[in-house]
Amino acid sequence: MRFDYLRIAGLAVLFFVPFLGGVHLFDWDEINFAECAREMVITGDYLRPQINFQPFWEKPPLFFWFQAASMNLFGINEFSARFPNAVCGILTLVIVYHIGRRLHDRLFGWVWALAWLGSLLPHLYFRSGIIDPWFNLLIFAGLYGFIEFRWLFFTRFEGRNFWHRYRYLILGGGLLGLAILTKGPSAYLIVLLVLLAYWGRYRFRNKGFFKHLILFSLAALSVSLLWFGIEVWFNGPAFITEFVQYQIRLLSTPDSGHGGFFGYHVLVLLLGCFPISAFALPNLWGDRQPEDELLESDTLASCKRSDMATWMQLLFWTVLLLFSVVQTKIVHYSSLAYFPLTYLGSLTIWRALRWQVRPRIVHILLPLLGLLIGLAEMALPLLGQHPEWLRGFFADNPYALAKLSTEVEWYWWQGLPGAVLVLASLAAWRYWNRHQPWLAAQTVFTGGAVFVAFTLLFCIRNIEAYTQYSTIEFYESKAGEDCFVKPVGFKSYAHLFYTRKMPGQCAPEREDYNTLAHGDPGKKVYFVAKITNLQDLQELPDAREIYRKHGHVYFERIPEK
Repeated sequence: MRFDYLRIAGLAVLFFVPFLGGVHLFDWDEINFAECAREMVITGDYLRPQINFQPFWEKPPLFFWFQAASMNLFGINEFSARFPNAVCGILTLVIVYHIGRRLHDRLFGWVWALAWLGSLLPHLYFRSGIIDPWFNLLIFAGLYGFIEFRWLFFTRFEGRNFWHRYRYLILGGGLLGLAILTKGPSAYLIVLLVLLAYWGRYRFRNKGFFKHLILFSLAALSVSLLWFGIEVWFNGPAFITEFVQYQIRLLSTPDSGHGGFFGYHVLVLLLGCFPISAFALPNLWGDRQPEDELLESDTLASCKRSDMATWMQLLFWTVLLLFSVVQTKIVHYSSLAYFPLTYLGSLTIWRALRWQVRPRIVHILLPLLGLLIGLAEMALPLLGQHPEWLRGFFADNPYALAKLSTEVEWYWWQGLPGAVLVLASLAAWRYWNRHQPWLAAQTVFTGGAVFVAFTLLFCIRNIEAYTQYSTIEFYESKAGEDCFVKPVGFKSYAHLFYTRKMPGQCAPEREDYNTLAHGDPGKKVYFVAKITNLQDLQELPDAREIYRKHGHVYFERIPEK
């Protein structure tokens, strides 16, 4: 059994580590966070996050510390920026296996680990450079610490010393505090809402719950103050004030154009978490324990499993409803729901294995979603070879048309990952119908893992060619040159990371557009603008257009001395 941990860690390494640095970081989030870490490494200031060597109000520093440590180890590059999440993926698979084995059995642990490995977005995020995988793992681990404490409180609490009584509560609160240091107080808000929903389920009469909630919150607060308190002590409250105001603005307004419809995250989780979403749907509400499970001899284990399902349902619905209401709609905002979704989906498979309970909805969704997603990927090479088929959809958008005109070589074999997913989904559907749920799970999760890995390997460079490659190529050509590089009319962090900007090149008082375009910045300026928003660059007497490529126009200005 102990070798299971090594096998699972080995699978995670095999799928999450290779080719991490095979493509540039993507704007905004990946480059934004990597730039924060790079500037920590360059300046040696690890206390306060910064962008363009100015205070960055939006995030606490824990994830940037992970990335900075990776950069100190492997150098400043794409691999280093993404490596911390690969480590997070390894830990996540091992942790869910461990919890699943203890709570259910060894087979459930394997199903839960494979559900993470073989579901699309959960797998993909461990190969990214965004904050959310660590944020989600720390939140889940913190909440699970509270859950374990409550189980201990009702079963084996008396006669133990303080540490053995309260260790899960203290460790869980500490992990939640680390989650706050990763992305902010939304970690505590989410967990608090889940705890209150669970408490409300018992009409707020659950023994000791309020006291335990207070102690849990104090543990979380104590750890988060390790940074927040030190920051206020050394630099005053200005940074923290700006940080809190940003968090409020993010919840109440569509940030940076990231709006969307109310059911946005429902669609994201249904399609993005395939195939486990197809299995999870029957367990998203109510108690679906079969009668045989309720009558099994180990009633305590059965009660824990039922309670865990309740906790996971509450976590899922809290995340889904909260981020459906929040005005900013970004795919990874609902990614914490991957934990309850993978657990509840694994529960469906486990119950099918032990008690032959096979919900009918799985028969429908498993082949339907597999065909839909697989055929969409298979269509990519065909659409890439015939971009004219898409131009009618973007007739009023010159920028999008320019992107579509990018010359990218597509080959038929780049659609093979989609074919793998289609075949795996159909084979799993057949196994499921023939009462072979373990074969169904192995087949579809293997297909999902292969689909994500090889879609990235075969297609991600082509996708980057349409979105950002030529622009990043331009930025890289200016690395080491003493100049200003200014994106015009669009938000970007790529020019900072890929020009390798240094503190000596930073002059915030001279970097606004009016100064760079009309004033005297003191050195050469390069402007990068979309063809749809050139502002007054063409009218500047001392600026010249260098070239146009893939929807962007590049200008050079040499101010008169």
